[in-house]
Amino acid sequence: MNKFLKRLDPWRLMLEPGAFPGMRAPGMIYADEYIESLLEGEDVLSQVAGVACLPGIVGYSMAMPDIHQGYGFPIGGVAAFDVDEGVISPGGVGYDISCGVRLLATNIAARDFRPRADKALAALFAAIPCGVGAGKDARSDRDLEAVLKDGAAALVRAGMGTEGDLDKTEEGGRLAGALPDAVSGRAKERGRNQLGTLGSGNHFIEIQEVDELFLEDQAAAMGLKKGSIAIMLHSGSRGLGHQVCDDYIKVMGKAMDKYKITVPDRQLCCAPVSSPEGREYLGAMKAAANFAYANRQAMTHAARSVFSRFFPGEKATMVYDVSHNLASIETHVWEGKKRKVCVHRKGATRAFNGVPVLIPGSMGTSSYVLVGTEGAERETFASSCHGAGRVLGRNEAIRRSKGRNLVRELSEMSIKVMAKKTSTLAEEAPHAYKDVSAVVEVVQGAGLCRKVARLLPVAVMKG
Repeated sequence: MNKFLKRLDPWRLMLEPGAFPGMRAPGMIYADEYIESLLEGEDVLSQVAGVACLPGIVGYSMAMPDIHQGYGFPIGGVAAFDVDEGVISPGGVGYDISCGVRLLATNIAARDFRPRADKALAALFAAIPCGVGAGKDARSDRDLEAVLKDGAAALVRAGMGTEGDLDKTEEGGRLAGALPDAVSGRAKERGRNQLGTLGSGNHFIEIQEVDELFLEDQAAAMGLKKGSIAIMLHSGSRGLGHQVCDDYIKVMGKAMDKYKITVPDRQLCCAPVSSPEGREYLGAMKAAANFAYANRQAMTHAARSVFSRFFPGEKATMVYDVSHNLASIETHVWEGKKRKVCVHRKGATRAFNGVPVLIPGSMGTSSYVLVGTEGAERETFASSCHGAGRVLGRNEAIRRSKGRNLVRELSEMSIKVMAKKTSTLAEEAPHAYKDVSAVVEVVQGAGLCRKVARLLPVAVMKG
C-alpha cells in the first residue's frame, strides 16, 4: 500500500485510490515525517482506505496526525457523506459518543495553588467518582429523559451551572433532534447512576498552569492568563453511550443486507443517512451526546464546589467544551458547491474559524488551546486533531511500564497524581502516546488551526 502513499508537502500525505479495491475517494493523512514514521505500527492506512470505500463519501477519507487504530474507522478519522446518497456509521463515531474536553479558566496563580495541590486533588477525588462503572445516586426516569433531551441545559436549569456555561459549549450543550426513545432500556440503565462520573482509561481531570501564550488577544478573550490555573476535564457518555453504539452496530449489520451495502470490513457497518435506521441512530447518538454534555456539566459543578473551598471568591469560568466523537449534519462548501453532509469525526474535533479547539496531552505532557481556521473549513470540513494519539496499545504500555514508579516519576516533574487503579497510570503513561507538540505543529503547519496557549500539568486525577 505504501507505493500509493505520496507526500504532497511537509504536512500532507495522499493515499491514492488504487491502494485498496473499491476506494471511492483518496485518503488524506495529515502527517510530518515523524508522524509518518509511526504509521507502520498499526494497520491504519487500511482503515483510511476502508472508509474511502463507503457510499456517498465527499472529498477525502481523512486522518489527523493523532491517528491510531480504532473500531472500523481509525481514531483520528474524519469523513463526510452526502446526506442523500451517503451513509452514517457507528464506527465513525465510536463507542464513547461525545467523549470530549472541557476547559475552565481561573485567576488563581499556579504558585498559590501548588502548596494546596495535594489536598485539592484529594478533595476532587472524593467529590467526583471515577473508575469503571463508578456511579453516584441513580437518576429518576424523568430526570434521565430530561438529560437525554436537553443535555447540559437540564443541569443548568437545576442550578448546576450558568447560561454562560451553555454559551461556551458547542451547540449550547444540547443537540437538537435527540431521540430518547431510540436509546435502549439497557443503555439507560447503564447510564442511570453515571451522571457526574469520570470513568477510566484516558479520561481525566487535570489542573494545569497556563505556561505560554501564542496569541495573547485570543487567550485574554478566553480568560487564560500566563501563570494562572486552568481545569481540564476529559470524559464522555460513559456506559450509556457505549451501549448505544453496541446496539446500533447490530442494527446497522442487518441494515446493510436490506440496502445491499457492501463494505470491506464489517466494523464499517452503516446505513443510508436518510434511512429509518440512519435517522434512528442519529437521534440516539444525539441523546447520548446530550448525556455526555450533562456529565461534564455535573463534574464542572463539583469541581467548582471543591475550588471554592480552597479559594473562596475565585471563579472557574468556561473557556469551551468540544466533543471529539460525533457525526454531525452540516453544510459545507466543497469544490465550489454547498453540500449538506454528515461529517463523522472520530477522535477529531470541530475547527470552525476562530472557535476554540482543545488538545489534551498525555499525563505529564503539555496540552494546547488552538482555534480553528478558514483553511480547516475549506479543507477538512472544519475538523482537526483531538489529542496526542496512542503509539502503544494498553497491554504493551503496561508491559513497558513494569518496574517503574510512575507516581514518583511524575512527582519529580512537580506533577501530583491520584488514580483509582495504578494500572491506569501504566496504560496512560506519556510514552504510550505521540509527542503532542509535534501533532499540534502538523495541524498548525497545514493551516487547520492556530496555537493560542500551552498548558502544563500540575495535578492529575485518573480513574
